[in-house]
Amino acid sequence: MSLALIDFGAGNLQSVANALRAAGAGEVAITADPMKVRTADRIVLPGVGAFKACADALWAIPGMVDALHERVQVGGAPFLGICVGMQLLASRGLEYGVTQGLDWISGEVRRIERSDPGIKVPHMGWNDVGLGRHDPASGLIEPGEAYFLHSYHFVPEDGHAIAAMTDHGGGLVAAVAQDNVVGVQFHPEKSQAYGLALLTRFLDWKP
Repeated sequence: MSLALIDFGAGNLQSVANALRAAGAGEVAITADPMKVRTADRIVLPGVGAFKACADALWAIPGMVDALHERVQVGGAPFLGICVGMQLLASRGLEYGVTQGLDWISGEVRRIERSDPGIKVPHMGWNDVGLGRHDPASGLIEPGEAYFLHSYHFVPEDGHAIAAMTDHGGGLVAAVAQDNVVGVQFHPEKSQAYGLALLTRFLDWKP
């Protein structure tokens, strides 16, 4: 099995690659080559930082967004987005203006609103992951505790796309899924046994 870990200059690449190998991945190609994406069996898109900066960097790689669309949306390859990589699945992000996302799962990425002055933004540290009312990821996401670090959150248009939730002064989407696409707001590579178990399930996932 070949796995393409997308390098667009805005991800925690080596840590994610190490976690994937620890979870049982064989060949992990850290790549910015659209041709490698087109032939990969599975694809992982990590991302850290601002939505706009990540989107701009991804679109700046000639042919990369087209290759992702062809392999994932048309070809059906299992896809995992991590943190901002998950947020990029949305139609748009509202950080530093309106920025177009991949629009694979309809919705937008908005700043976390503090209803309680005691709640800190960014949402940082360990928090519970609870399953959504539906199971769009076919058992891929399980309840547990994961490590989060974000100031913006994904708000899908269709609640059926919500795979998991967490609570930080109110409900926040922890994971989304649709068909062969899944995204997690938390960092599996920083979530110890829980994160490794998730990555192991992703490597075996047959959506």
